[in-house]
Amino acid sequence: MIEGQDAPGRTARLHYGMVGGGRGSFIGDVQRKAIAMDGRAALVAGCFSQTYENTLATGEALGIDPSRLYSSYREMIEAEARRDDRIQFLVVVTPNDSHYDIAWRALEAGFHVVCDKPLATSSRQADELARLAASRRLLFCVSYAYSAYPLVKHARALVAAGELGTIRFVSAEYPQEWLATPLEKTGQKQAAWRTDPARAGISNCVGDIGSHIEHMVAYTTGLRIDSLLARLDRFGEGRVLDDNASIMVNYEGGAKGLFWCSQIAVGHDNGLRVRVYGTKGSFEFVQETPNVLKVSFLDRPVMTLSRGRDPMAPRAQALSRIPSGHPEGYFECFANIYATYLTALAKTLAGEPLTSDDLDFPNAEDGVRGVHFIEKCVESSEKGAVWVKF
Repeated sequence: MIEGQDAPGRTARLHYGMVGGGRGSFIGDVQRKAIAMDGRAALVAGCFSQTYENTLATGEALGIDPSRLYSSYREMIEAEARRDDRIQFLVVVTPNDSHYDIAWRALEAGFHVVCDKPLATSSRQADELARLAASRRLLFCVSYAYSAYPLVKHARALVAAGELGTIRFVSAEYPQEWLATPLEKTGQKQAAWRTDPARAGISNCVGDIGSHIEHMVAYTTGLRIDSLLARLDRFGEGRVLDDNASIMVNYEGGAKGLFWCSQIAVGHDNGLRVRVYGTKGSFEFVQETPNVLKVSFLDRPVMTLSRGRDPMAPRAQALSRIPSGHPEGYFECFANIYATYLTALAKTLAGEPLTSDDLDFPNAEDGVRGVHFIEKCVESSEKGAVWVKF
C-alpha cells in the first residue's frame, strides 16, 4: 500500500493539563508528543515538577501562559476548576505514589483523566478511583500503550474470531538490562524512584513492566487469571524491590501461562514479547519489531504479516497511519491511545453515544486489575512462591 490515511476520528481541539513531565522526564515528554501528533488537543496548563522553577522553565519551553503554571497539583486542580475555559482532561505522569491523590482530586473536580500505569499503589486506591470515575461518568484512561499497536489489534481480532481455536498456553516476557548495574546509586532519576518503595510501591520490576505483560495478554486473549505463582528476585546489591520475576499463571477455563520480566537481563533493551497458542493456531508479537506479526496455523504455512501491506482487521487498519515499510513505533502507539480516548471524550462532551471502538482504550478497570496482579505476585513470592487465588 502506497497511500497513507487520516488519523482516526478527527474532532474539535480539546484542552488539557499535565501533572509531572518536567525537564528530565521521560514519559511526560513522550505523551505530550503523542498527543500533539494528531493536533486534537492543546496543552494549556501544567504543574510539571515539585520544583516550581522546573515547572516555569518547562512551561516557557512549551509556550504555556505563565498564569496557568502552578506550584502544586492541588493548586492547579482547584484553580482550573474555577475557570470558564478550564481544561477538559488531566494527564498524570508522576511517580506511582502520587497517582491516586492527583487522579482522585481531578475526578472530584469533574475532570476526565489519563493516568500512567500502575494506576495506584494499592487495590483499595485503584478501586476507589474506578468507582469515582464511574459515578461521575468521567472517562478514565490508563496508559498501557502497547495494546494500541495496529498488529496487536489484529492479533486480538484473530483470537476473538476463533481463528486460533481454544487458547491453551501463553508465553510472555519483558526483559531489559537497564538495572543490571546499581544505576540508582549514580543519581539517575528514573532508577532512583523506581527502586524506592516509598515512591514505586511494593514492586519495581513487576509493577513497572510485568504489569504490561498482564495487560497485553488480557487484552489480546480475553483470558482472566484464576491463580498464579510468582518468585520475585532482588539481584541488585542492597535493593529492597524486585528487579527480576518468574510467574506461572492458571487462567479461568484451563489455559496456562508463563511470564518472565527482568531489568537485569544483559543484552535486552525493551524486549516485550507475547506468544499465544491455541488449538488451531498461534501468534507472536515482539514490541521491538511492532510492524510485523507472526501467525501460524496447523494447516497453512507460517505467515509474517506486515503492517500497512497485508490485510488487517478493521480496527487495526484504522490505526495504521503510514504506508508499509515506513516503521510505526512507540510514539504512534501512544498517539493511537490518545486518538481513541479523545474521540470518546469529544463525543461525551457533545452528548453523543459511544461505540465499542470509541471505548477501545485501557480504562480504570484495566488499571484495577493491573494493581491486583502486582499485589498477588508480591503475595505469592513473600509466602515462598506458592499458588495464590487471583
